[in-house]
Amino acid sequence: MVDQGYSWIHLAILGGYFLMLGLLAFYGSHRYLMVYLYKKYVGNDPEPAGFFDPSDLPKVTIQLPLFNERYVCERLIEAVAAIEYPHDKLEIQVLDDSTDDTTDICRKAVALLRARGIPITHIHRVDRTGYKAGALAEGLKTATGELVAIFDADFLPEPDFLLKSVHHFWDPKVGMVQARWAHLNRDYSLLTRAQAVLLDGHFVIEHTARNRSGRFFNFNGTAGIWRREAIDEAGGWDHDTLTEDLDLSYRAQLKGWRFIFLRDLAVPSELPVDMSALKSQQHRWAKGSLQTARKLLPTILRSPLPFKIKLEAFYHLTANIAYLLLVVLALLMPIATVIRLHEGWWITLFVDLPIFLGATFSICVFYWTSQRELGRGRLETLKLLPAVMALGIGISLNNSKAVIEGIIGHQSPFVRTPKYNITSGEAWTTRVYLKPGNLLSLLEFAFAAWFTLSIFFVILFEPGGLFSLPFLLLFQAGFLYVAMTSLMHTIKSLRARRILRLSAELEA
Repeated sequence: MVDQGYSWIHLAILGGYFLMLGLLAFYGSHRYLMVYLYKKYVGNDPEPAGFFDPSDLPKVTIQLPLFNERYVCERLIEAVAAIEYPHDKLEIQVLDDSTDDTTDICRKAVALLRARGIPITHIHRVDRTGYKAGALAEGLKTATGELVAIFDADFLPEPDFLLKSVHHFWDPKVGMVQARWAHLNRDYSLLTRAQAVLLDGHFVIEHTARNRSGRFFNFNGTAGIWRREAIDEAGGWDHDTLTEDLDLSYRAQLKGWRFIFLRDLAVPSELPVDMSALKSQQHRWAKGSLQTARKLLPTILRSPLPFKIKLEAFYHLTANIAYLLLVVLALLMPIATVIRLHEGWWITLFVDLPIFLGATFSICVFYWTSQRELGRGRLETLKLLPAVMALGIGISLNNSKAVIEGIIGHQSPFVRTPKYNITSGEAWTTRVYLKPGNLLSLLEFAFAAWFTLSIFFVILFEPGGLFSLPFLLLFQAGFLYVAMTSLMHTIKSLRARRILRLSAELEA
């Protein structure tokens, strides 16, 4: 049938294949726009409109939302207590929703700091209503700060964080200041190095481009400071999405508040070191962005905002749909490759290649630019790009599930990302709250097998289709890497649990 022309089934498959490529190229073109805007405005770094007198600094409440963070809570509390700011202008709230020994660790750390004169309090909730958003809202009931800084459990702000950021609030229209995330354990493994590149692209390129060009961007839930008035005027913290930070950001900017991104102010944080934790984090971010899109995008599009802001908001809030498109493309690509093997190379050159480059090459340009702007070497960046692309492909099944749940309105609890206080070669399996992988890994193996069969078919039976091998190999590697890593981490997790259980029985 292939040799005699296309049947309607073939045409349907090819139509779906090119539709997915076209839609991915639509989102891919946005990365080119971000790089262009970044290059255009890169030197336009924000400066404070004025500076507070040292004797008249605004009062700052620092909120530390915690839930079962036994490995990192003390490290965070000590780092925040070392922040340089007048104590009569400072208030630290440890917002503890924990159900394990984290609460005892926090109480002891807070007591010691209070004895040293640090203005810090421990607020423990038994009812976790609203999860992180609920904890932040609970803290605001007693907070006295004009400004509110927030740090998640795995962040370590430098002592001069407030003094480098607070002066931007001299302008009464500024509602939020966001710092860039840095990475304590960037070089722990290939997984953490690839994650670091992904996050660098978001912070270095996207945040800078959006903020400097007058588009909306978002608070990232941590390493930032809010003006209390902006939180209140925007309606406060809501927990009807899994990304309460993204939701509040857009509501505040719709009210006219200005946001500022400080690219050169970096706050070190800890990246997930196991695949299960990464999947959980990615699921929450992907699902929350679609929940926020459902909630706010109609309001944004109906508003009198400039078209460039509306278009960017659409790209931003719906960007994770690209993962769902990628999964459909992964299903269709091997079949479309086989169907089209009789075509000449020139059709691929002039039809497929431009669309595919629009959908995928933009990823290389985007992350290459972010790494070069941070001073990373060319060779180092070049070696990491395949891993970054493979991870993005491999995680697509996990994130597609989140996207579908976000679109249909399926509700799920806020699942925290485990933090282990591991920055070097220590094995994360020495930590006790490990979560085995789920059945999604089996589907990832199935997709890897699907591409493996396609590769063997092309090599053995259709040597004329060798042009497709790089793309097939990339998808195979992505699904296989994520599936294998998930399996290995699950085995290590179960083995560690067994050892810990046996140790506990022996001690008993």
